[in-house]
This record gives sequence, C-alpha cells and structure tokens, in this order.
Amino acid sequence: MSDMSEMFKKMGLFGIGVISLTQEKIEEFTQEMIKKGEMSKEEGKKFVKEVLSEKEKHLKDIEGKINEKVKENIKKSGIVMKSDIAALERKIEKLEKTMQSLAKK
Repeated sequence: MSDMSEMFKKMGLFGIGVISLTQEKIEEFTQEMIKKGEMSKEEGKKFVKEVLSEKEKHLKDIEGKINEKVKENIKKSGIVMKSDIAALERKIEKLEKTMQSLAKK
C-alpha cells in the first residue's frame, strides 16, 4: 500500500473532511480499494483504524479550540461563571468568620 497521505488524498480527506466521514463510509471505501487490489485486507484494517484515529484527533482539536473561544467570549462579555461565584462565597464566609471573631474580643 502506498503511504497513508496518498490514501487520504484518494479519499479526498483534506482538513475538516475527515471529520464528516462515518465509519461506514471509511469501511466502504476500504472495501472498494481491496476489491481493486490496491490494498490487502490487513492494510485495509490498518487504514480504517488510522483514519478513525485521525478523525478523533481532529474532533478533539476542534472541540478544544471551540471551548477556548467560548471561554474567551464569556470573559470578554463580563458574564460571571459559577466558579467565580463560589470563590466569592468562600471569601465572604471567611470575612464573616473574621468579623465574628473580632466582635467577640
């Protein structure tokens, strides 16, 4: 089998294209390549695993980028996060305890 990048080119897998492929489509393409004699069954299995792995990698990368953008936009918008409120509540409780101990003296 030629190198994986060549196979990706044959499938038209450029950039985000790999994400839109379903496992069924990848396996379908692989079966066609096996029928044509362009890869063996073992190479086909390996190819399917590599494409699915690449797909997962792209999905995680995009998800991470989206999460970062969402966090940036929340920060810019001034929306208060639940964790910010919890931190403030802890500070208030600490101040109240300090004030109560000072009032007892």
